[in-house]
Amino acid sequence: MKFGYGWLLKFILAAILVGVGVSMVFADKIVFLVTGIAITVFSLFRIYPLIKTLKKEVLRTINLLEILLDTIIGVLLIYIVVTNKLEDGNVWYSLYRYFLAFFFYLRGAIFFTSTTFFDEKTEVVKFIAHFLAIVLASYFIFNKDFDPKTVAYFFLVISLIGALYLSFDGYKGYTHYRKLQKELNEGKPKVKKERKRKEIEADKETILDEKKEEEQPYVN
Repeated sequence: MKFGYGWLLKFILAAILVGVGVSMVFADKIVFLVTGIAITVFSLFRIYPLIKTLKKEVLRTINLLEILLDTIIGVLLIYIVVTNKLEDGNVWYSLYRYFLAFFFYLRGAIFFTSTTFFDEKTEVVKFIAHFLAIVLASYFIFNKDFDPKTVAYFFLVISLIGALYLSFDGYKGYTHYRKLQKELNEGKPKVKKERKRKEIEADKETILDEKKEEEQPYVN
């Protein structure tokens, strides 16, 4: 019997997700910071899989260029927050929507270029997702009244969904943990262990008997 404590980590992560999601609605700095981290992580974690799986050198070059540009945007957004350059109504608020538009449009454009001109295979879900990426890019560009809080509410929804998933998974883990604790209190694990040992010994005896029968000479 082995106790697992992954459920505790999941409960903590769920609480952190909700806390960050709610705080983003009230603090634009957190929106910029989380956006920058998300773009940077999304970009850097794609490097190795892309290099290993893309067959054409031109596609590797195009995707690596995209990753480089996206990483610059992500790091810049993080830098703006860390150095306290973000103020209400300053130029970074205007540039924020263009950064998002560039990120989504570039992803969609490279996807459709790869599938149209370089024979990259795809599926319906990917096609729809990248089509929506271009739609989002257009929304960011042409919506002059865009507010970073729109992204904050989006992150809030995502964080709540993630928190619910982690909480449910943590609940299942905690339920299993309590069952093990109950068995330990009642002394059942020892019984199960003893029963398992006897079953193994019985299986060994059966195997030995079968081997003895096989070793006996066959008489017609």
